[in-house]
Amino acid sequence: MAARPAEGARARPLAPAPTAAGPAAVEPAAVERGAVDPAVVEQAALEPAAAEDPPPLATTAFEPAALEPAPLDPAPSIGPGGIDTRQASPAPAQPELPMPTPAFAADPRPAPSTARRPWWVRLLGGLMAPWVELKIEPGAPAQYTASLPGPVCYVLEDYGLSNALVLERACREAGLPSPLQPLPGDPLGRKRAYLALSRRNVSTLAPLNTLTGSPPPSAKTHSESLARLLEAHREHPELDVQLVPVSIFVGRAPDKDSGWFSVLFSENWTIVGRFRRLLAIALNGRDTTVRFAPPVSVRGIIEEGLPPERTVRKLSRVLRTHFHRIRAAVIGPDLSTRRLLIDTVLASDSVKEAIADQAARDKSSLADAYKKAHTFAYEIAADYSHPVVRSASFLLTTVWNRIYRGVLVHHLEKFKQDVPGFEVVYVPCHRSHMDYLLLSYLLYTKGIVPPHIVAGVNLNLPIVGTLLRKGGAFFIRRSIRGSMLYSAVLSEYVAHLVAGGYSIEYFTEGGRSRTGRLLQPKGGMISMTVRGFLRQPTRPVLFQPVYIGYEKLMEGNSYLDELTGKAKAKESVWQLLMGIPKVLSSNYGQVVVNFGEPIRLSDMLAQHAPTWDGLPVPEDEKPKWLSDTVDALADKINVNINRAADVNPINLLALSLLSTPKHAMGESDLVELITLSQTLLAQLPYSDRVTVTPHTPEQIIAHGEEINVLTRTRHPLGDVLGVDGDKAVLLTYFRNNVLHLYTAPAWIACCFQHNRRMSRARVLELGRSVYPFLQAELFLPWTTEEFGQRLGDTIDLFVREGLLEWISDEEGGILARNAGQSDEVFRLRTIGHSLQQAFERYYIAISVLAKNGPGTLSSGELESLCHLAAQRLSLLYAPAAPEFFDKSLFRGFIQKMRELRLVWVDANGKLTFDQRLSAWAKDAKVILGRELRHTIEKISPESTRSASPPTGG
Repeated sequence: MAARPAEGARARPLAPAPTAAGPAAVEPAAVERGAVDPAVVEQAALEPAAAEDPPPLATTAFEPAALEPAPLDPAPSIGPGGIDTRQASPAPAQPELPMPTPAFAADPRPAPSTARRPWWVRLLGGLMAPWVELKIEPGAPAQYTASLPGPVCYVLEDYGLSNALVLERACREAGLPSPLQPLPGDPLGRKRAYLALSRRNVSTLAPLNTLTGSPPPSAKTHSESLARLLEAHREHPELDVQLVPVSIFVGRAPDKDSGWFSVLFSENWTIVGRFRRLLAIALNGRDTTVRFAPPVSVRGIIEEGLPPERTVRKLSRVLRTHFHRIRAAVIGPDLSTRRLLIDTVLASDSVKEAIADQAARDKSSLADAYKKAHTFAYEIAADYSHPVVRSASFLLTTVWNRIYRGVLVHHLEKFKQDVPGFEVVYVPCHRSHMDYLLLSYLLYTKGIVPPHIVAGVNLNLPIVGTLLRKGGAFFIRRSIRGSMLYSAVLSEYVAHLVAGGYSIEYFTEGGRSRTGRLLQPKGGMISMTVRGFLRQPTRPVLFQPVYIGYEKLMEGNSYLDELTGKAKAKESVWQLLMGIPKVLSSNYGQVVVNFGEPIRLSDMLAQHAPTWDGLPVPEDEKPKWLSDTVDALADKINVNINRAADVNPINLLALSLLSTPKHAMGESDLVELITLSQTLLAQLPYSDRVTVTPHTPEQIIAHGEEINVLTRTRHPLGDVLGVDGDKAVLLTYFRNNVLHLYTAPAWIACCFQHNRRMSRARVLELGRSVYPFLQAELFLPWTTEEFGQRLGDTIDLFVREGLLEWISDEEGGILARNAGQSDEVFRLRTIGHSLQQAFERYYIAISVLAKNGPGTLSSGELESLCHLAAQRLSLLYAPAAPEFFDKSLFRGFIQKMRELRLVWVDANGKLTFDQRLSAWAKDAKVILGRELRHTIEKISPESTRSASPPTGG
C-alpha cells in the first residue's frame, strides 16, 4: 500500500470584504483581474456590510494548500483506487504573512488522543463509528497548532450533533485538542471549544421571504458564541484564542432540485434537518471529508480596533465566504435540473432570435423551429448524477488496478491552491478515450468535483451515452457550420455553464492524436468559453492544461490501421463489448497525469485586449481582438501542456531504438543511449513541471520486455534488443510524445551529421532561423533569443559529454565531432534522428515551390504536391514515421512561411516568393546530405504533371 501523500499549508490572504456600496459597486473587470473575490461579492449581496468597513484582515488565512511533492522513488505502488500516492518529503513553504505557518514533512498521522471523553460522546460515537470513515485534510493538521501561543477554538459552518461527533473524532485521530473540552475561562459559556455560524433549524424550518428569498428578520446573521468570544478578548488582554475553520462534507454530490435519491446520498448547498442528516450519514458516511484550515488569531482581529458589532459582522462574513469557497471547490456549484437549465437556454434572447431566423429560413412555424432547438438542447445537455459518478468510481478502481500498474499524479496540490474562486476549464491533451474517465476519476477521488466534459456526438451510443451524460458529459457535433440554430443553442449552453461556475473539460485538439504529437488546436470551444465570460464577466476563468502520458495505448491497433490508410471504424456498443475482455486481460503499464501551469483568462485579455473596459460584451457583438485572443490562448494551452510532459520508460526506449535502421541494438549501446537521454533532461531542464522516470536504464529495459514492447534476441556476442513490424510504427507515437523536449540537442546533432566542423556562431544562426518553424510544429515555449541561449547551453553540455570538442577560438569557437564511426558519432546520430524528418519535410516544400516557380501554386496545391512527394520519398528510402507525409504538418509549415513573408499570396491566389527562399534552401544543405537533397529535388512534382489525368491503352 502506498504511503499517504505529504500535505502542508501556507498562509494566503483573505478575500477582501465588500464595501458599503455592495456588489453593484464592484466592476466586473476587477473581479476578472482577481482584485475582488467573486465569492465575497456573492456573500455581500446576501448580507450588506456596514458603512466604511475597514480593509480585510491582513493576518488571517483559510485556504489549506498542500506542499509540492519531491521526486518519487522508483518502486511502483498502487494506493486506493489504483492511484500511486508515493511522494517524498516536500520542501518547506515560505511564509507570506506576518503570522508564520509552519511547513512540515510527510510525518505519519499522530496517534489518536487518549483523553477521556464524555460518556455520551463514547456512546453516540460508538454507534456512529461503523457508518463513518473520515478523510482528513491536510494529512497532519496537528502541525498547525503545535507552536501556537493560545488555545484552539474550532469554527463549523453549522451546528449539529453529528457535526460535533465527526469533529471530535477527527481531532482525536489527528492529535488535535478536543473540541469538547472548554476553553480557559470558558468564554463561550458552553463548556466546549467549538462554535458554528448557523443552526440547521434556521435554514430548514424558518420560511423564506417569497419575494427576496432572504431569511426572516428573526434569523441571526452571526453567531452569538462568536460575539461572546470576541467580547472576552476585549475584557481579558492576556487571552489569545486561535480560530480553526473546519469544513465537514458527508458525500460530495452537487445538489439537485429533484430526485430523492440524490438528496439522501449527497452533501449539498442546503443546511438539512436532523432526519435527512441521519440518512445521509447512514447511506454516505463512509465518504466523509473533514478539511481543517490554518488557524486565525482572535487577538490580531481585536487589535484592529473596530467597533464590536462591526468586528463580529466582518469576521462572520469572512468565515462564511471561506466556507462557501471550500464547498464550491469540493462539491461544485449548486446545480439546477437538466430540464430547468434547458428551459433557461431556450428562453434566452439569442436562442429565441435564432429560432425565429430558422423558422423564416425553413418557411415553417415558430413551434416547429422551437421543437428543433429543443431537440438540439436535449442532445447536448449533460445530466449529472452523483450516484452514477460514485458507482463509476468503485468500478473504475477495479479496472485501473487490473489494467494499469499505477496512476501517478503530479502538481495537483499546486492546482488546488489556485482553484478556489475560479471557473475552471480543464484542457488536457487527447491521446485515448480513457482520458475522459481518468481525469474525472482522479479529480473525484482527490476531493474535487468532476467537470462537465465536452464529448463528440459519436460517443452518444445507446446505454453508453446515457452513462457518460450522467457522469457529466455533454455532446457536441464535430462540425456546427451551416446550422445557426444549433450553434446558438450550444453557445448559450456553454455560456450558462461558465456563468454558473461549473467546471468544464474539453480537448482543444478536437480529436485524439494518432501520431503522439499535439495537434493544432481548434478554437471553437475556447471561443465559446471566452464569449461566455465576456457576456457575464463576474467570475474569473482559469484554464488548466493537463498532460496525460501512457506507456501503452488501448487504441494502438486502430491507430495503426488509420495511419496505413484504412478508414476509421465507427464506434458501436458491439465494438465496445467485444473489446472489453481483451482490455481487461492486458497490461498497459503506468499512466502519468501532470497538471501544467494554469492560464488566467484575465492575463490573456490584458495582453491581447487592452482596450476592453471590463464591461459585459453583448452576444451579437464580436470585438476585433477576440480572434487573436482565442488563437493566442489556444497556442498557450498547447505550450503549457508540453511544459508538463512526462518522460516514461517507453518514451526513452523509442527515442533510442527508432534511430537505427532496423530498430535494434546491443544491450550495452541501448543502456548508454538511455543514460544520455536522461542526462540531457537533467542537465537542461525544459520546465519545472516536466517529470522523468526515476528508473535506471536496466530497469527501463526490463519494463519494456515485461509489457511486451521489446524483443530480446539471444546471441553469443551479446543480446540484441529491438522492436519489429507494427510495434516499431506504434513506438513512434511514444517518441513523438517527448520530441519537443530534445529540440535543442537534436538540432545541434543534425548540424554535425554531414559536417565534421562548424563554428558555434553558425550553429546558433541557423538554429534561430529554423526555430519559428519548429516552434509552430512542436509548441515550444521560448523566444528566438531564448532558444539561441538554450543552444549555447546545449553545446557546452555536448563538450562536457565528449560528443563535441573545441578546436579553434575563431568565430566564437570552432566545434568538431570525432571522425569515423566512433561511439560519440553514433550517439550524435541517434540524438539528431528524431528531428531529421522534420527538416526533410521543410526541404520538400521549398523544393516543390522552387521547381514550380512563383505565382504557380496555391497553398492547397502546394500542400497536396508535398504530400505526394513525401509519400514517394518514404517508398524509395527507409519507411518514415507515419506523420512524415501528414498534410496538416505541411499546412502548418506553409502557414508559417506566409507569416514570415518568405512566401505571400498574389492577386490570383497563388504563392509567390523571392531570393530569400533560395537562401533558406541553401542553408538546408548544412543539414541534409547531398544524395537525399538530390532525390527530393528529382521527385518534387510539378503542378501540370500532377494534374494530368492518367492515360491507358
